[in-house]
Amino acid sequence: MRTNLDHLPPAKQRELERVVQILFEEFEDAIGLATQDWKKKGRILKVILYGSYARGGWVDEPHTAKGYQSDFDLLIIVNDRRLVDRVQYWAKAEDRLIRELAITKTLRTPVNFIVHTLQEVNDGLAHGRYFFMDVAREGIPLYQSDDSGLHTPKPKTAEQALAMAKEYWAKWFPSADAFHASAQFLIERGNHAEAAFNLHQAAERLYHCVLLVCTFYTPHVHNLAFLRTQAERIDRRLVYVWPNDGRRERAMFEKLKEAYVKARYSKHYRISEEELAWLGERVEELGRVIHAVCSERIELLEKAAA
Repeated sequence: MRTNLDHLPPAKQRELERVVQILFEEFEDAIGLATQDWKKKGRILKVILYGSYARGGWVDEPHTAKGYQSDFDLLIIVNDRRLVDRVQYWAKAEDRLIRELAITKTLRTPVNFIVHTLQEVNDGLAHGRYFFMDVAREGIPLYQSDDSGLHTPKPKTAEQALAMAKEYWAKWFPSADAFHASAQFLIERGNHAEAAFNLHQAAERLYHCVLLVCTFYTPHVHNLAFLRTQAERIDRRLVYVWPNDGRRERAMFEKLKEAYVKARYSKHYRISEEELAWLGERVEELGRVIHAVCSERIELLEKAAA
């Protein structure tokens, strides 16, 4: 791994310092009243920057016509599997990062983070998962409790990689298609909230599909915005599936994101047939692009295995 941030502008380096400070403050607050011995011993072992800001080539053009801006991508490594729980230990950190970006403006760059134990990361390296291999190769530690490194990656053979990609494709893409078809049926029946939930599930499974086929890893979350940003790092074609040039379009994506919980449990969740039709078209387009991306990836793996 690289060891410094010299390739980043000073303002970005200061932002990352602020992000790490926020993560530690909120994590310490989350475990501050712990009574269990394991929780009292809870520690962040490493915070690693990966993705475009680690390797270079980030985009920071939020005010242009296309309005694309790369996120800070962070891997947080903790010392206990129970501390990975995003809702219990990391939701406040996530909320605060969003608030400091959107409200107080103390941050100018969106932040995405995933949390794993050191064993999970090293297991990923041992099984040749591309995502963890990329982090090990290109990642930059922003914090380390000690100098212990990650395990040496063990890449899969070309045949193993092809078999795994095909297995993920065969599982996730048909599942997404089934949820999309169910949503159309529910729209026809007038079950709008249920249709929204099924469209959410179709989109979620499509994002899991492309992440697994291309990187052999997907975060265990249902947050559609988070999955979207992770997938868009793989292929820029995915960026343009969701129009981002109007408040209405952004609001409808937010409504789809919220459907995972609110469409099932909130009596106040409302979505119109017109909105569902628009979202259905976008999910269908998402499926078309992901079909192309995954097909190209599998074709490359087939050539490598031939």
